[in-house]
Formats: sequence, C-alpha cells, structure tokens
Amino acid sequence: MTNATAPTAATAVTDPDDPVRERLRRWRLVLGGEQADGTGCALSGRDAAMDATLAALYGKGDKAQSGRERTAGLGASAPSVARWLGDIRTYFPSSVVQVMQRDAIDRLGLAALLLEPEMLEAVEADVHLVGTLLSLNKAMPETTKETARAVVRKVVDDLEKRLATRTRATLTGALDRSARVSRPRHHDIDWNRTVAANLKHYLPEYRTVVPERLIGYGRAARSVQKEVILCIDQSGSMAASVVYASVFGAVLASMRSIGTRLVVFDTAVADLTDQLDDPVDVLFGTQLGGGTDINRALAYCQSRISRPAETVVVLISDLYEGGIRDEMLKRVAAMKASGVQFVTLLALSDEGAPAYDREHAAALAALGAPAFACTPDLFPEVMAAALEKRPLPIPDTA
Repeated sequence: MTNATAPTAATAVTDPDDPVRERLRRWRLVLGGEQADGTGCALSGRDAAMDATLAALYGKGDKAQSGRERTAGLGASAPSVARWLGDIRTYFPSSVVQVMQRDAIDRLGLAALLLEPEMLEAVEADVHLVGTLLSLNKAMPETTKETARAVVRKVVDDLEKRLATRTRATLTGALDRSARVSRPRHHDIDWNRTVAANLKHYLPEYRTVVPERLIGYGRAARSVQKEVILCIDQSGSMAASVVYASVFGAVLASMRSIGTRLVVFDTAVADLTDQLDDPVDVLFGTQLGGGTDINRALAYCQSRISRPAETVVVLISDLYEGGIRDEMLKRVAAMKASGVQFVTLLALSDEGAPAYDREHAAALAALGAPAFACTPDLFPEVMAAALEKRPLPIPDTA
C-alpha cells in the first residue's frame, strides 16, 4: 500500500495550506534541487525565482551525488550582481538580505565590485557592509567615494537614532549619582550608602540605624566631570566594533559633562578626537587591517590622562598583542593603581565574543580588568557602571 502523501517525481508544490506540501517546498529550497535531494518536488513562479537567487550564491561549486556540478553563479559582472541584489530584496526580508550579501562577498570574492557606484547603490547597507567598505577605503576610486560615504552615513544615522537617546539618559543618571553630596534633599538620599556608612549607629533596642551622616546623589554640573578614552583596535577582525565605537564616541562627545577622546590603533596610533563631531569622518579616518600594538596605544592614552580618579579607559580589542606584552600589563596595572577605571571589551557588536587571546584576557582579569564581549545595547550600562565605580554588568556568556 502506497502512502498517499508521498511525492512523485516533479511534484509541484503550490498549496501553502497543506502542511506536508509546505514542508516539502521548504526542504526543496534548502536542498537546492538536483536528482538526489529526495523531495521530488518542482518549483514554479515566485518559488522558482527565489530558488534561482539562492542557487546563484550557494549552488556554485556544489556537487550532486551524480557528480554533475551545478553551474549557477553570479559571475564577475556588476550588472548581473546588481540584478541579483535587487532580486534578493524582493524575495527575502532585510535581515536575510544582509546575511546573503555578506556570504556573497566571502564566498564569491565580490568585494572588488563594491568599488563601483552602481553596486553600492544596490546593496542593503548594514554594519558589516560598512566594515567592508572601510577595509577597501584606500583602494576606492574617487568616483565611488561619495557613494560610499552616503552608504556609511545612512548606517551611522540609523545607529545614532537607535542608540543615542538611551545612552545619554543612562550616562546622565550615572553622572548625577556619582556626584555625592553630604546634605542631600530627601529624594536625593542614597539609602544604601547612607546605611552602610552609619552601621556603627545601630540601636539594638529599636532594631534600626540612626544615621548621623547622610550621603546623597548630587546633580552633575555642566562642566566636564568625567573623562572617557575609547582605545579601539582597528585590525580587520574588529570592523563592526570600530563602527559601533565611533558612533558611541560621537554620542559621548556631545555630552558636556564628559570629556571624550577617541584613539584607534594597529601598529601605529591615531588620535581622531577632533573628528568626533562626525562619526563618518572618524570611520574614514581608520585603516582596517594590519598588525596590533596594544602597548603603544595604551602608552599614548596614559600620557593623556590628567585626572586619573575621574577617568575611564575603554580598550576594545581581541587582545592579540604584537607589541610588548609585559609592558602592556604594567601600564594597565599602573593606570588602575592611580584610580583609572579600566574596561576591556573583546568586541562591541551583536556578534558575540570573537576569537581572542585567552592568556592576555586572563592576565587582565587578574589585574581587576576582566575582558568580555559587549553588545551595543549593553554598552550604556557598562559605561554607567564604570562612571559610578561600581561592578560592571558582565554578561553570563563572557
């Protein structure tokens, strides 16, 4: 007895309300056809067009069990790639489009085509695309640079809209709380610190603490209260972190009570602080790729610290040190001993922890500067904790 739902050769899958047929349709799109995919399904219309866009990227070079090589591909011409970019935006949501674009750049070597203006106009812009454009910056012809800046500008503006308001609100609150006063108004009393400071005045008979000294939150003045130094590794693997850090640097620089310095490094060090009013200028001032000398970068940052107790240094790096390891650790120890709040981020992106030097991370943790990956949404909380000199909100997955 045969199964009534079993597919026959070239079964057309067109009924989305039939769960069996819908499941076969999805497997057919995943497996990419060929005689050995096991579905026996044929696609038509929109499904066939969607399958063609997938095959152009993921079918190139694959072998069916019969040994016949699939011949689909994007080729090397900008017009065919531009058409493909338009097709994937038609058939897939933006988040999927961005993944497919990254795969096309990695699998098919299409980075060079991004140097053509018509290609840039066709792509779906995201943080990873910005990283690719920045790595191609030096090779980019003049005819493409304005289009590239427009693409980067769009991504940066979108990030600022998403991140700026919450960052300013979180850090303003942290600055207010860090300005301690001894005669606070009632609603400004920091009860946790007040109780801790007055435990010696505990009255057993009343089972209460009678505070002799109140500790309260102040209101941060308009003058510079805290100094923040963002020290960013611009090696190729840190591209997304460079983008996010540049945006956050511009946001911090817009706050009057925070003095912000932005330093990027590879084997050399570049201070981009004077460009912080425009993060796009900051990004095009970076040079992704090359080696890494964390010690040299920290030496420069250390030389710019004038108020250690009011300074936060944020090192964003995968910690693969090409400089002098022991000197790097000595500098971190010296900064912490002087009162500097030192934060080590392995990445500032949504991608999770990258590959990193675990030995250096362990050495920094031993100095009281644990290294962890940080998402953009968590970064304001990390900075607020550092400004208030309280424990950092380190994710459980660090």
